[in-house]
Amino acid sequence: MKHSKVMLAAAALAASVVFGAQAQAADYAVILKTLANPFWQSVEKGAKTKAAELGVEVDVFASPNEEDTQAQLQLFEDVSTRGYKGVVFAPISPVNLVQPAATAYKSGIALVNIGEQIDVAGLKQAGGNIEAFVTTDNKTIGKKGADFIIDKLGSAGGEVAIVEGKPGVSSGEERKAGAAETLSAASGVKLVASQPADWDRLKALDVAANILQSSPDLKAFYCANDSMALGVVQAVQNAGRAGQVIVVGTDGVPEALDSVAAGRLTATVAQDPEKMGADGLALVVETAKSGKLIDVGSDAKQVAVDSILVTK
Repeated sequence: MKHSKVMLAAAALAASVVFGAQAQAADYAVILKTLANPFWQSVEKGAKTKAAELGVEVDVFASPNEEDTQAQLQLFEDVSTRGYKGVVFAPISPVNLVQPAATAYKSGIALVNIGEQIDVAGLKQAGGNIEAFVTTDNKTIGKKGADFIIDKLGSAGGEVAIVEGKPGVSSGEERKAGAAETLSAASGVKLVASQPADWDRLKALDVAANILQSSPDLKAFYCANDSMALGVVQAVQNAGRAGQVIVVGTDGVPEALDSVAAGRLTATVAQDPEKMGADGLALVVETAKSGKLIDVGSDAKQVAVDSILVTK
């Protein structure tokens, strides 16, 4: 009987919690950033649904949070010794999984990278490679959010701020760049602040509160994920400016979609995390069944998952 397991990494693997049958390792593993975020829960769902469709077994593992790079590294090191045919992984940072990924590749394990892109040059230098990279064009996501803000502001324009993700994480940096370039090129629009909140809702609330205080004429926020956007919405409400300040998030997680429907969050640029998980799993299964891994010197397949702007 096919089954799935979920393992949440604690500070060390010894403290990990495993759900489901443990008698035998599954065929494939998926290593995510965290399962505390609804986005990654949807990625997990997509991978499991695709696994059932393909008739294979999958184990899903995740760090306790999006800060714990060491826990995720330890997870990958452990996974590499369990006899999996392939691993789909979403690194917390471009570099934290380079070494375990190289080790897995050298062991004959097929690798597919989703979400945050691994340092491919570093991975190749370490003797490994990925079969494919599956993600949404994050610069386009930022641009879509900014274009919506510009359209909403109209000819009057106004001051706009960006709430960034974690510094150095490419997905957030690309979203910021896409939004900043678009806003800066718009007539009548002034980008007055761009500050990180590390993907965190409470940090975003504080960042937004400070920006609203220093820029009382602010008209809009673009936020690099929905968790931060929901914190910004709270800051706007606390400042007594609900309905006066546009707030656009990113990802399309359920709580954000509910907030958009209720008229609190103005919009979100929704990704398709289930498709990301499904496509990643399908690609790694295809590679493993072919019996041939990509050469270290070859370029990985690039698979784009589209995004869509969601408004009330």
